[in-house]
This record gives sequence, structure tokens and C-alpha cells, in this order.
Amino acid sequence: MKTHFQPANDHHRSDTLLIFLPGAYLKPEEFEREGFISAVRERHLAADSLLVDADVSYYYDQTLSERLHADVIEPQRAKGYTSIWLVGISIGGFGALIHELARPGSVDGIVALAPYLGRRVLGAEIKKAGGLRTWQAPTGPQPDEEPDRKLWPFFQQYLEPQPSKDLPQLYLGFGLADRFASNHKLLADALPPGRVFTTEGGHDWPEWRQLWRNVLDVLPLPSSRGRIRNQSVTRFPVATPRPSAMPSAIAA
Repeated sequence: MKTHFQPANDHHRSDTLLIFLPGAYLKPEEFEREGFISAVRERHLAADSLLVDADVSYYYDQTLSERLHADVIEPQRAKGYTSIWLVGISIGGFGALIHELARPGSVDGIVALAPYLGRRVLGAEIKKAGGLRTWQAPTGPQPDEEPDRKLWPFFQQYLEPQPSKDLPQLYLGFGLADRFASNHKLLADALPPGRVFTTEGGHDWPEWRQLWRNVLDVLPLPSSRGRIRNQSVTRFPVATPRPSAMPSAIAA
């Protein structure tokens, strides 16, 4: 996988790394264009950024987790990063989550903005059962091995009174008019309120950009003063949306 490194400080590396995974048919440099990297710097956060060219081919041939781990995460750990976060938009958010399924505990946190969370029919089944708190994952042989069959039971771990310390911190952001919002709301119910951010609008950069800034304000990342900031639960409005940037073919 090709990557592009953006340091938090021109003079030295941080020990915290944000790895950005783009949406379908989007380019990693769009994170720069849309202000994601500048937002990190404006807040004086001691967190380096790595933009990853994880295009949809990795999802179609089901090599995303393998390549992300071997080409990106392991080499960055070897460079000395002690805290690694995955930041994914749309299918990039899905990629961050399925990587955690394949490599549990390999990252410290995940920010999923408007993530694709699998098939709507499975989400409808969970909703009909009363949500993740009451839904029971089927046991025995399954009709297929699609990742979403493992994804929803994984989310239920966040409902445990004492979630495992190995679970990465998970933050979710989405537009209330996003075409994936019905599944987003199911996941939101499993997370603490301070880790869920919503805004008006749909599935495009204006929403993602505002959601990122709102989430970034509370992420437990080190500041340039060398301490972890306190978290907050404040939520903010967003600007008017534009047409969707993700082809519907991905939304199976």
C-alpha cells in the first residue's frame, strides 16, 4: 500500500499516529484538501498522520486487513509508535472495523465516519429484534461468510458492563440523512453518548469534515504540551450537504 506521511511537528516524530483510510473511489490526498490534517495541527495535537491509498480493490479481493497490517501498521509500530488510531470514512470506516476483527487489539482506537456497516437486511433483522441490546447472533452454520455477520456480534462487546481493555476505543460520526444511518443508529446504541456524533446532512465531505472536527475535539490524544486532553460530549451542527461522493454499488 502506498502511504503519505504528515508529521505533527516538523522537528520530531510523535509517539501517536493517525492512519487515514479513504472512502470508495476517493483519494487519500483528499483528507488534506478537506482540512483533516490541518484540523489536527490547529489543535496542537502531538499526533502524526499517515494517508493510506487503500482503494476498493483491497475490499473486493478481501486483502485489506492483511495488507494494512503488513504494509502499514507493523512497520509503523516498528518505528516506535506506541498509540495508533485508524480513521476511516465510509468504506474506509468499514475497513478499520474489519481489520480489528482480523487483528484484534492491533490498534488503540478507531474513528468511523459514516461507515458502511454491512447489508441493510441484517441491520433490519437486528432492529426488528429490538436493537443490539436484545438481538442474539445466530449460532451454527451461516448462509455465507460476509464480514458483517461477525461485525455486529463484535459491536455487542461494547455493551458489556466492563468491556475488555483490548477493545479499541471506538468513536462514531454520521449524518442523520446518510443512507447508512439506520445501521449507524444501531451501532450508536452500543456506544457511550460521548463517543457518538451526529449532524444534519448526508454522505459527503461537508458532513465528514464537520464530524471529524467535532470528534477531534474530544479524542484522547496527546497535546503538544505532552498530556492527554480531557474528553467532552459536546456536539455541534454542520453545514448544508452536497450530493453523495460514494457510488451506490458499494452499498450492497
